[in-house]
Amino acid sequence: MSAFRNAPRFTAQMRAAAQRRFASTGQNSFVNERQHIKDHAIGTTALWKKISIYGTIPCLLLASANAYYLWNEHWEHWSHLPPLEERTEYPYQNIRTKNFQWGDGDKTIFWNEKVNYHNKDKVA
Repeated sequence: MSAFRNAPRFTAQMRAAAQRRFASTGQNSFVNERQHIKDHAIGTTALWKKISIYGTIPCLLLASANAYYLWNEHWEHWSHLPPLEERTEYPYQNIRTKNFQWGDGDKTIFWNEKVNYHNKDKVA
């Protein structure tokens, strides 16, 4: 029963503004260490921001240029090959034990008419 009598006083204490105890104005090791940590965090943040902007972006641009160059080189080589219908189709290519459930039944989901060719008549 005494807990109920003290409840209004306890809630009033909780509602009151909390007292703040500030660190003394004098220099102590805890305050110095916290300030050092804050300064270090500011410096580290600036460093990683510079690395991200001045390091990552040029690397992405160089990688993109390289990929573009390799892409063009690949299709330049592809243009010198004989047409798809005239290429040799070996027995180990396009092995199917059963037809697929969609479309032609002989072509995978990733079939691309420009680069994939399968002549059922030529298979040895």
